[in-house]
Amino acid sequence: MLAVAAALICPAPSSADEGGISFWLPGLNGSLAAVPGVPGPSFTALYYYTSLSAGGGKTFELGGKIVGGLGGQANLAAFGPTYTFATPVIGAQLSVSLLGIAGASTASVDATLTGPFGRSISGSRSDEIGGFGDLIPQAALKWNKGVNNFMTYVTGDIPAGNYSSNRLANLGIGHAAIDGGGGYTYLNPATGREFSAALGLTYNFENMTTHYQNGVDLHLDWGASQFLSKQFLVGIVGYVYAQISPDGGAGATLGSFESRVLGIGPQIGYMFPIGSAAQGYINLKGYKEFAAQNRPDGWNLWLTMVITPAPPHHENAQALLFPTGQR
Repeated sequence: MLAVAAALICPAPSSADEGGISFWLPGLNGSLAAVPGVPGPSFTALYYYTSLSAGGGKTFELGGKIVGGLGGQANLAAFGPTYTFATPVIGAQLSVSLLGIAGASTASVDATLTGPFGRSISGSRSDEIGGFGDLIPQAALKWNKGVNNFMTYVTGDIPAGNYSSNRLANLGIGHAAIDGGGGYTYLNPATGREFSAALGLTYNFENMTTHYQNGVDLHLDWGASQFLSKQFLVGIVGYVYAQISPDGGAGATLGSFESRVLGIGPQIGYMFPIGSAAQGYINLKGYKEFAAQNRPDGWNLWLTMVITPAPPHHENAQALLFPTGQR
C-alpha cells in the first residue's frame, strides 16, 4: 500500500543524502502493501527504532560541515488518521491520510573538518533532541483483480518539524520533498501465500539553510509471508535503496555523494477483532542493513498497529484489507 511516510523523517542518520538522512525511510512498505482497504476512517500508530553508525573514515556533509564517524539512534512514534472512500475513482479505491511524528534521537561524530562556510569543530561531539517532526500527507489509489492487487501513491514532506542546521540530531529534514510510485501484491486466500513489492522515487527540494539539495532517490520495499492461520502470518521483508542522481547545491562540497543500502529481515503479523465494529492488525518486522555506500548502516525495528472498520462478515481474515501502508 501507500507508503505512510511515518519514519520518513528519521532524525538520526538513517538513509542517504545530506547528513546521512533522506525523506524516504527504507522498509516503510512491506507485505499487503497494495491490498485495498476497508472503507471509512482508520488510525495508524507506528513505533520505529534504529541504531546506525559509519566509521571515522567515512565523511558526510552535515549543517555546512564535513563530519566523520557519524552515528546515532532514534526512537520515533508516527501516528495519524486515514480515510478510505467507498466510491471508486477510475475503478480504484482512494485513500488519503496525514501523519505526524514525535520522538527522540541522538547523534554523534568522532571528528569534524572545516566546512565550506568556515564553521568547524574538532574531536568528538554528541547531540540529543526530542519533540515533533515533519508532517506527511499522502494519497493512494488501489485496484483489486482476484489474487492480484495494484496501487499507485503520492506522498511528501512538509518541513514543520524541529530542525536546526547547527545540530547533529534533528526531528525534521529541513527541506520539502515529494515521493511517488506504485506497487503490487499477490494474495491468495486459498493457500495463504502473499508477496508484495513497492517501487518509488523521491525528489528533494533544496535545504535553504545549508544550500544542499539531495539527489533523486529510488527505493524498492518488498515482503513475502505465509498465513499459518486466518489471523497469523510469518515471513521475510527487505529493501533496496539507491540514489540515481547526484547531490547538488552550493553546500554539496563532497561532490555527487550518491549512496545505496540493502536490508533484509523477518516479520510476523496478527489480525484481531475489536468488538463488532472494528478490527486491528499488529505487525513486527526488523531489518539488518548491508552493502552500504556513502551512508551509515546498522539495523532497525518496526512495530505497527492499524485500527480500521470491521470488514463485511463474509470476508475471512486473509482478505482483511488495510487503508494504510504500514505493514
